[in-house]
Amino acid sequence: MKSKKNNTSQNYLDFVPCRVETYKWEQDEKGDVTIFVENKGAFNRIAQKFFKKPEVSQIHLQGIGNYIWPLIDGKTSIYNLGVKVKERFGDEAEPLYERLSEYISMLEQYGFVTLKKEW
Repeated sequence: MKSKKNNTSQNYLDFVPCRVETYKWEQDEKGDVTIFVENKGAFNRIAQKFFKKPEVSQIHLQGIGNYIWPLIDGKTSIYNLGVKVKERFGDEAEPLYERLSEYISMLEQYGFVTLKKEW
């Protein structure tokens, strides 16, 4: 991605993901991570009343996501997360940075993380 101000190239792997603290989460004894999403707003209240939609949805992470989520600390860059994933999973994680970038991007799209530039 290019910066509009100084037209310099920015590497996505230099960004640092930060968990959005409004989402509670827990990790069970097997290492499985669950993120809890509170369903707020008028539409959700109607859906809860008439369609029995839950007040809190549970998002269960899978695979390497269970390992990555607790490592997202607002200090570790995507590149360094990849180093840790490679150490833990080896070739099973390949193609590592393509998969990791896509996963972090998905977490950002769902609003579970924000990205900041590593300085």
